[in-house]
This record gives sequence, structure tokens and C-alpha cells, in this order.
Amino acid sequence: MVLPIVDSRAAGEIAGLLQSATMKTYRIAPSILSADFARLGEEVRNVIAAGADFIHFDVMDNHYVPNLTIGPLVAEAVKPHCKRADGTPVTLDVHLMVEPVDALAQMFVKAGADIVSFHPEASKHVDRTLQMIRDGGVKAGLVFNPATSLDVLDYVMDKVDLVLLMSVNPGFGGQSFIASSLDKARVVRAKLDAYKAKTGRDVLLEIDGGIKPDNIAAAAAAGVDTFVAGSAIFGKPDYKAVIDAMRANLAAVAA
Repeated sequence: MVLPIVDSRAAGEIAGLLQSATMKTYRIAPSILSADFARLGEEVRNVIAAGADFIHFDVMDNHYVPNLTIGPLVAEAVKPHCKRADGTPVTLDVHLMVEPVDALAQMFVKAGADIVSFHPEASKHVDRTLQMIRDGGVKAGLVFNPATSLDVLDYVMDKVDLVLLMSVNPGFGGQSFIASSLDKARVVRAKLDAYKAKTGRDVLLEIDGGIKPDNIAAAAAAGVDTFVAGSAIFGKPDYKAVIDAMRANLAAVAA
């Protein structure tokens, strides 16, 4: 059963009971692509106070994708806001939709990114780019568009810390969820589970595009553990109510 978005006080009571169990397994990563850019630092602080686990930072170059967004200077400015009230840092999760990759990846590492992910088809040497990111002391991720083959993953798993599946075609926020992405998530989850059984190392499985309270549980059931949501959160007046509804629906999967 999908739970509706409810009043933030009631949702807070639900979250208080469920958060300790769900936060260990699931991560919610609001995408600031849908935030108010005139108040970006404030928006980051507010969504973290509402319960965000990661801050997702979408970078578009008007070349690899048909849009132009934000760069490393903005990441550097946002980084000091990526912490909870008690000072605990919140992961800055950078998704590069750019071509070429390497120079900008290095700039985002220096700007304070905690994770830098890129699309394999945008890099001339995927293995080298992954290693370069990790050599900078941050985690490296690979991003797969809805119609992109997963084959490359089999050859670089040892250098991947996160797999990001696009459940929309990249370039714009607010698109509808592509349901076939769930089949792809199941395939990746099987690969990651087999890799963990062999090596003991966890690799995160993230999904981005059209994620809302009413479909987040289906993504979790397909094996996803990290969920990017933009307009579903920033498009509502009460960020906490949305995040709490997401957690409540995730808890039903974890039970």
C-alpha cells in the first residue's frame, strides 16, 4: 500500500519510529536542479533539515545533454551548507552530464564533491577516469542512461563505488519515470550482490528521474538503495512531509 503525503507533524511521528531502521539501508538524495537557485544555500540547509541523506548536484554542459546548469564554483559555494545541525557532513553527490569528463571531474573533486559520477560513453578511457576520481580521495560512480548497455560495468567494478541508473532521459528535470528502468535495476542489483559475495565490498545503487513517494517503493523492491528526487521534493511547500512519506513507503519494503 502506498502511503499519502501527510501533515509534517504527523509525518514526523512516523519518521521518528522508522528513521533509524530505514536510514541504514536507504538514502534520499534531493536534486538541487529543482531548487530555487536564488536561495541555493538556504535550500540545501532546509532540505537537509527535512531529512536528506545526500545532496545531488546535476551538472549539464549543453553538449552531452541539451541544457546548461551549474559548475564547480557553485559546488564549492554549496559545500559548507552540506551538513546537519550537529555539524555532521552530508554527502555532496555530483552527477556529470558532460563531455569530455576528466578536466571537470578533477575540478569538482577540488571543489569538495564526495562522489563524482559520469556517463561511460562521455569518457575516452572509463577505467582511467574512475581511477583519477578515486585518486582524488572521493568516490567514483558510473551513470547509465535508460537505453545504455551495462557491459562496461563488468570490467571496472573494482573501481566503482556507485552505479546511477537514469529513469528518465538526462537533460531536464520534472520528467516522467521510465518503468523499464526497474528491470535494469534488478540486473544491476544481481551484479552488485554477486560482486559483494566475492569481495565483501558494497557498491551503492542509485536511481534518478521521476522518483516520487508513490513509486519509490517499487524502485526499492527492484534493489535500489539511493533515490534522487528533484521536483517531487522541491516542488512541494513542505520538504519534510515528502521525505517522510518516502521513508514510510520504503519502510514497508524493508519490513
